[in-house]
Amino acid sequence: MTSPLFRDDAYARDADGVVMAHTPEGGIVLDQTVFYPTGGGQPGDSGALTWSGGALGIATAIKGDDDAIVLVPAEPRALPPVGTNVTQSLDWDRRYAHMRVHTALHLLSVALPFGVTGGSVGAGRGRLDFDMADAPENRDEVEEMLNAHVSADIPVSAEWITDAELDANPGMVKTLSVQPPRGAGRIRLIRIGEADTTVDLQPCGGTHVARTGEIGSLRIGKIEKKGRMNRRVYLHLDR
Repeated sequence: MTSPLFRDDAYARDADGVVMAHTPEGGIVLDQTVFYPTGGGQPGDSGALTWSGGALGIATAIKGDDDAIVLVPAEPRALPPVGTNVTQSLDWDRRYAHMRVHTALHLLSVALPFGVTGGSVGAGRGRLDFDMADAPENRDEVEEMLNAHVSADIPVSAEWITDAELDANPGMVKTLSVQPPRGAGRIRLIRIGEADTTVDLQPCGGTHVARTGEIGSLRIGKIEKKGRMNRRVYLHLDR
């Protein structure tokens, strides 16, 4: 098991770690990591590992067996031996862009209150697929709502509930094709707003900014028809 440091502090850019294992494919498992693994539409982080006498670029991170997080080297090179103390550093600009886009997509799910059938987070843009028959006619109003939430600089926080509490509030789950992971007994929620003025509250394991003001100006991009009841909406960071 790898301790996911990003879950408690999405702004941690560097951390120490100890190599616990190598995978047969050439990946590295640390005891703890700041690298977010690919999941929930958010790409795995890139960055680097350094240790006494060596350095290695990391192309991405993925989920492994038994809650391990596997760091995937950017090129085939000698790996730090098991037991080595390493320093891990994120490609911060890329991760922070993912955080901004991911939080922006949560806001998009508020502005377009339809079931979500898919999504993807990028460094400059993201998209959500919605269970809706027609493209929104009020495109400008949707964009204005998004940017109003950004300008309001609303706090973003994480909290946990039990499986039973989520079952009692099924409306929290906006994704139709993917359900929150079960089995650990508790589920992580991302709240945009305060308890009494919540803008959005939904299960999510990804990394997010601390306030919506960090997102910056947003622009609705292309809207594609992906089926009789499916519309793909792209959202861009304007700066």
